Amino acid sequence: MCSLLTDNPIHERMLAENITPAEANWTYPRQSTGEDIYRFMSELYPICRSITGEGARETLRLIGKRIPLKIHEVSSGTAVFDWVVPKEWNIKDAYIKNSQGEKVVDFQKSNLHVISYSIPVHRKISLGELKDHLFALPEHPDWIPYRTSYYKEDWGFCVTHNQLLALNDDEYEVCIDATLEPGNLSYGECYLSGQTTDEVLITTHICHPSLGNDNLSGIAVATHLAKLLRGFQLRYSYRFLFIPATIGSITWLCQNESKLPNIKHGLVVTLLGDAGQSTYKKSRCGIAAIDRAAAHVLKHSGAAYSIVEFHPYGYDERQFCSPGFNLPVGCLMRTPNGCFPEYHTSADDLSFVQPEYLADSFSKCVSILYLLENNGTYLNKNPKCEPQLGKRGLYKAIGGAGDGGVDTLSLLWVLNLSDGKHSLLEIAEKSNLNFVIIKNSADALLRADLLEPIAG
Repeated sequence: MCSLLTDNPIHERMLAENITPAEANWTYPRQSTGEDIYRFMSELYPICRSITGEGARETLRLIGKRIPLKIHEVSSGTAVFDWVVPKEWNIKDAYIKNSQGEKVVDFQKSNLHVISYSIPVHRKISLGELKDHLFALPEHPDWIPYRTSYYKEDWGFCVTHNQLLALNDDEYEVCIDATLEPGNLSYGECYLSGQTTDEVLITTHICHPSLGNDNLSGIAVATHLAKLLRGFQLRYSYRFLFIPATIGSITWLCQNESKLPNIKHGLVVTLLGDAGQSTYKKSRCGIAAIDRAAAHVLKHSGAAYSIVEFHPYGYDERQFCSPGFNLPVGCLMRTPNGCFPEYHTSADDLSFVQPEYLADSFSKCVSILYLLENNGTYLNKNPKCEPQLGKRGLYKAIGGAGDGGVDTLSLLWVLNLSDGKHSLLEIAEKSNLNFVIIKNSADALLRADLLEPIAG
């Protein structure tokens, strides 16, 4: 099994109390990790991504420089359940010019200016007709909204409200130098083989243009998780998916149904870089191991958090949790989608996310995975009354931390509930102790030959 990551806020209190794991640690420099994640986001930020096209491919190529990534291409027109893979969209340039030839809207200054999947257009129109194709946010006059038109062929521009107000009654040249034609949908897959074929699925969407929190934070955190896990002997196998939202998960599910029985735990990662508290959205089941693991980690994080019930709106968890699959997939984020004003606007830029929050989210992801990796069920080999701990060098004053993160109270909890029916996570929940302490106590009892693991 994997060993614990200690350099994260979830375990800082434990470290201060000299509670350290008995096994070798998952260690990484927390501050520089947050900065590395942020730097990768900054590299990805200028790319104009959509659900198909070269922007998505360029993003996948950059991910592939950091982790082993297989890029899949699925042809336009491919039937995927009730959907069809759409035409491929690519854009070179776009602008609006006034009659003096001045660019009043310029795609080169912000790729949010063009509605994603706009059909090509190049003509001169009146202000009245132009306004039918303009979108702005009066409540935030300096922000550009993010809009899409994936499944209805149309065109349009997104502008600041101040830009809209500045337009005079004039003739305007509109140009969207784009193509919408048969091609491919691209997605990336990183598979890390473990000791078993049982899988943990980590997925994030790659289809948004220059938006920081949504979802460059998810892309960058998932990439760094895969990079970290490559360095460990893993119990589970891990499948990382970098997919366009909705159509990407639908396509992957349609073409990989034979793999689904292997997925035992799943996590959608998104919105991980803002200052809000961590939020976990449960799977459709609501009591899956991933739900309980995430809740446990957040509870013992020492920070405010929120747990929300599953609802069929949000990110790709709603596809993985559709009733025909009902996979154990939850969603980890900070402030949920639609719950912060910067969501789907140009204000969700690189200044909206910070390395410290990215590092915190990354640490919580790793702690959840550590728990899944190390959860197990044990049998007390000396179940008739409590064994004598002192002669085995295990006795400490009840409630006091001992060497290696072991104290008598946690030892007694593990001994009492190790009846072959309670997992370590269940023991941690019943005792209200951090899973890490329970795991370290189980390790100490194993070394003392007082426990034996139950297979399965």
